[in-house]
Amino acid sequence: MGMVKLWRYKQHFVFSCSPSSPYGAAVAPSSRRPISWTAICGFMLFALGLISLFTGHVASNLEWYSQRLVKRAWFYKLDGNHRASIDIWKSRYSSFYYGCSERGPHFSSAERERSSNGYLLIATSGGLNQQRTGITDAVVVARILNATLVVPELDHHSFWKDESDFSNIFDVGWFTSYLANDVRIVKRVPEKVMTSMEKPPYTMRVPRKSEPEYYLEQVLPILLRRRVLQLTKFDYRLSSDLDEELQKLRCRVNYHALRFTKPIRNLGLKLVLRMRKMEKRFIAVHLRFEPDMLAFSGCYYGGGDKERYELGEIRKRWATLPELSPDEERTRGKCPLTPHEVGLMLRALGFKNDTYLYVASGEIYGGEETLQPLRELFPNFYTKEMLAGEELQPFLPYSSRLAAIDYIVCDESDVFVTNNNGNMAKILAGRRRYMGHKRTIRPNAKRLSALFMARDKMNWATFSRKVKSCQRGFMGEPEEMRPGRGEFHEFPSSCICKKPFNFSNVINKENKYHFSRRNPIVLESRYRYLPNSSNLEQKSSRKFRKGSLRDGHGSVIEEIDPANPLSD
Repeated sequence: MGMVKLWRYKQHFVFSCSPSSPYGAAVAPSSRRPISWTAICGFMLFALGLISLFTGHVASNLEWYSQRLVKRAWFYKLDGNHRASIDIWKSRYSSFYYGCSERGPHFSSAERERSSNGYLLIATSGGLNQQRTGITDAVVVARILNATLVVPELDHHSFWKDESDFSNIFDVGWFTSYLANDVRIVKRVPEKVMTSMEKPPYTMRVPRKSEPEYYLEQVLPILLRRRVLQLTKFDYRLSSDLDEELQKLRCRVNYHALRFTKPIRNLGLKLVLRMRKMEKRFIAVHLRFEPDMLAFSGCYYGGGDKERYELGEIRKRWATLPELSPDEERTRGKCPLTPHEVGLMLRALGFKNDTYLYVASGEIYGGEETLQPLRELFPNFYTKEMLAGEELQPFLPYSSRLAAIDYIVCDESDVFVTNNNGNMAKILAGRRRYMGHKRTIRPNAKRLSALFMARDKMNWATFSRKVKSCQRGFMGEPEEMRPGRGEFHEFPSSCICKKPFNFSNVINKENKYHFSRRNPIVLESRYRYLPNSSNLEQKSSRKFRKGSLRDGHGSVIEEIDPANPLSD
């Protein structure tokens, strides 16, 4: 009871020490000194200021702190909580993924020519790789319409002015036979069908990225009525999002049926072998830095009034182009990297200056002066012109055939790098994923642009660390691909299967790789590019079905406007 009374007593009085009494005196609550809210607010503002300064410092130096809180290594995530360091030459666990585009059991065989709904003529548009997407989608559309496909007509009137026909670039016999179970393909409409027609073939252009339902509802009735139908400007005219069986058909067309002609395959393989003779591993860099490309982009590259005038005059060719702010376009990551910036990015990622580079490009704006910084960073610098010499002469008048040669060398390289987001970059990125996730580096231009502008304000170690940070997620790792991400030609998720694996498998593969530098790429490239290789291609296809893809070396690119005539 005494303790309770004491507690109640303390509730009514506050004890304080007084100078006159060492024991203190009881003071009534009414005599308590008033609280200074001004002082309290000032203290709180001071504390918030300190917290803000600290968090701002940490945020601005997050990369520095993260490097010290974890091991000094470059990581990507595996399953669960496991991580593995990134090898700049090849993905550590690419061998656990493989291309799978076989026809499903319920995907019926193609109808006989006489039983089809009519003949489908296709006029493609753009450069080689833009036309490649059109050809691939044309096969799928023919399947949707139950039509007999006539070998597509290539574009002879676009910016490239290439007179090559389908048979000059692609192996027609292989194309028709490989797809025989999927779609009936003929070289031309039979003469008796043409003579029996009361009117010439009906011509129409379908909207971009049309759904299969559009073709069934709007195109099929015309085909049934007219028997022969032509679709013009056929590029990106089919939706990127289709059912799985049709997506697999896309992959069979793009990655197997579209094989280059014998002369193109022979020269392309020769250049690969010549690069490998000098060095076992090499990087292929696809540089889009032609005057027309730069003018269309609306970007500025530091060439002063001369550059602004020259590119401005070229830009007048396209009357419908909007006015663009070069600074805004660069901030948005829409400007292609310069050759110098590509070199800086590669060196910052860890590639040494004795690395061999194959550069695939057209006319570079500024010529050798523009290329010189890249040559200084990587002296072992080669092009098809340097490697082929006189052997290139028959191909020189044809830009699409030259692009096909570059395509082969870039496809067979250990690492593929691009400075742009065009069609070749996207098509090759998808193919290299399908062929074993070979290392494909896509510049994160949106973040890198700010870094390049500020690189003189930091030392090389800091710049390199920040470049690696920017490029996480842009190195062509299997984990970067998710269903529904980007264009299907770049991310063919429906055609890539995953083997069961655990972390120990990755470590074992990694150790095995360090002990052996044997490179199987040249051997397997023969399956795709040597002449008279039908049996070899079939063997290669069987290897794919078994999931025995090569231990490949590793893509990714921003969305583009398919209407861009220079995006190839």
